[in-house]
Amino acid sequence: MASTSSFDISTGADLQEVDNAVNQAGKEIAQRYDFKGTHCTIEFDRDKAEIRLLADDDFRMEALLDVVRGKLIKRGVPVRNLVIGDPITGSAGSIRRTIGLTQGITGEVAKKIVKAIKDRSFRKVQASIQGEEVRVSAPDRDELQAVIAFLRSQDFGIELKFGNYRS
Repeated sequence: MASTSSFDISTGADLQEVDNAVNQAGKEIAQRYDFKGTHCTIEFDRDKAEIRLLADDDFRMEALLDVVRGKLIKRGVPVRNLVIGDPITGSAGSIRRTIGLTQGITGEVAKKIVKAIKDRSFRKVQASIQGEEVRVSAPDRDELQAVIAFLRSQDFGIELKFGNYRS
């Protein structure tokens, strides 16, 4: 009897790396000449998995976003998982913005992934949604490799991670 192999598809960012990137961005903001004398802040809320930005005007908000994105990229955080909120104008022309971090595959995206796998009609491949992950199983490891290659070529709007491989 042939045993089945499987792997899990997930998404998310290492929150410690996000914290480190936010700290590095804060240090850069404190040293940059164009931010001297301004009230620009970056805060990271680990429990809600979101970054809150506060800037004096639109120009500084865009510069703040660029600094944060650059630091996140250098730390290996997938920027495709960032959900950048709309700017909110506050008192005295200040602007607030929230950046959310996608930490799990939503039900809608998981259904799209499963549908894409089934539409491609891989031989004996089963895909099932398990919470915020999708488990793909098949008796042939080569089929699983083909599924991974196929999913990497697709765009689901989030960064996919393939792990927990079992044979």
